[in-house]
Amino acid sequence: MNTLDLNFPELVRDKSYINGEWVGSQRTFDVYDPATQEKIATLPDQDPEVVDTTIDAAYDAFKEFKKTSPRVRSRLLRKWFDLMTEHTDDLAKIVTWENGKPIAEATGETKYAASYFEWYAEEAPRMYGHTIQPSNPKNRAYTSLEPVGVVSIITPWNFPIAMITRKAGAAIAAGCTVVVKPDAQTPLSCLALAFLAEKAGIPKGVFNVVLSATKVPEFGLKLCKNKKSKKISFTGSTNVGKILMEQSSSSLKKCSFELGGNAPVIVFNDARLDQAVAQAIATKFRGLGQTCVCANRIYVQSGIYDEFAQKFANAVLKFKIGNGFDKATTHGPLINEKAIEKVESHVKDAISKGAKVIVPGGRIPELGPNFYSPTVLTNITNDMRVCSEETFGPLGALIKFETCQEVIDMANDVDYGLASYVFSENVNTVHLVSEALECGMVSCNTGIFTDAAIPFGGVKESGYGREGSLYGILDYTVVKTVTIGNLSLEN
Repeated sequence: MNTLDLNFPELVRDKSYINGEWVGSQRTFDVYDPATQEKIATLPDQDPEVVDTTIDAAYDAFKEFKKTSPRVRSRLLRKWFDLMTEHTDDLAKIVTWENGKPIAEATGETKYAASYFEWYAEEAPRMYGHTIQPSNPKNRAYTSLEPVGVVSIITPWNFPIAMITRKAGAAIAAGCTVVVKPDAQTPLSCLALAFLAEKAGIPKGVFNVVLSATKVPEFGLKLCKNKKSKKISFTGSTNVGKILMEQSSSSLKKCSFELGGNAPVIVFNDARLDQAVAQAIATKFRGLGQTCVCANRIYVQSGIYDEFAQKFANAVLKFKIGNGFDKATTHGPLINEKAIEKVESHVKDAISKGAKVIVPGGRIPELGPNFYSPTVLTNITNDMRVCSEETFGPLGALIKFETCQEVIDMANDVDYGLASYVFSENVNTVHLVSEALECGMVSCNTGIFTDAAIPFGGVKESGYGREGSLYGILDYTVVKTVTIGNLSLEN
């Protein structure tokens, strides 16, 4: 295994983590740096049967862990947070190494990831129930929130550390135990978290990591079918989410899904233009467009359309594409060849239907096979694929609109509803458009809104359930009702 220049090299692990033990296997898979294509790790490619073994361990651990007090779980999460904070620089390097994003962005993700442990350390003692007076005056009732049980967590590659903490933090705060299956392209961040969990004193079997690159569908099936696992939490594509939902129906698991998006950015004539451009750039090209909440369709009202397009293009031309470890780099590589091919297919489709190229973009072979300079197109129309499909890459698609109702109709005319963005200085416009948009989250006059304190999730085919905030812990609990009947004041 290659090593980074880390202050604490032990953070780079080469085995899975099951029931407090580091476990290998005869079959292995390799992890590659998307920027250099160099092999950076060789990890166990485990058999699907390991899922059942791991869930058994998590189930046994749950029997005791659910009895711990919320304050005990709070202290464990706080210690985990402290360790993440102590090792922020090293964790960020691992993120950049396996994901490719610039080191500054990876540092931001690591701090954001740690904030979920801090948040849920504070939320754990606040799992309140209610006292209820039933219609029968001789009865009393109360509710309590109880942990759902073993939670199976499946995470993507685009936020290799934050996607884990905002799920596992809530689950452990609630008293659940977890089995994590990270993406095989970016497993090292998850394993580093497991190492810190061990150092934080997280009990054996509470946080487990299983690994596979060649048996991913089989792993998913096992996680969904095993009756000892009571919940699936998945972030990824809508198509995979539907498969997992169907598979989970056999045991009626509780599910929460954060799936595909097709986020509209809506810029009205009265918006602060420079701010709107800067924030649209921020949401469109964070992770070079490889985020679920990034702008996919950028609607600009006709009165400022041309000026917005020019400023937007000028900003994109200032990007510095390169290796994420170069401090001058503003944007790193895409994750793989398939990601580039999708961007190219959307660009080709749009141009064939009349789109105008104002920033050509394209591959940068001198940097490596996964590097792609952003493309910006104007004259986008609704019949183009970019309007109905998520690009998940560096394509800025600018669409002109005239009226408020017109843009609301266009923005809602998709199967997805994760995030939307509205830019206007008119409070009436902000309120009414926000209410009219069919999505789980609306960000007004800012392109970056995610925070541990804010509920994150979508509607329609973008999934259901919420992560973060006071609501996030509820997805890892069940409500128990206790009724006491036939009370009497007589002795």
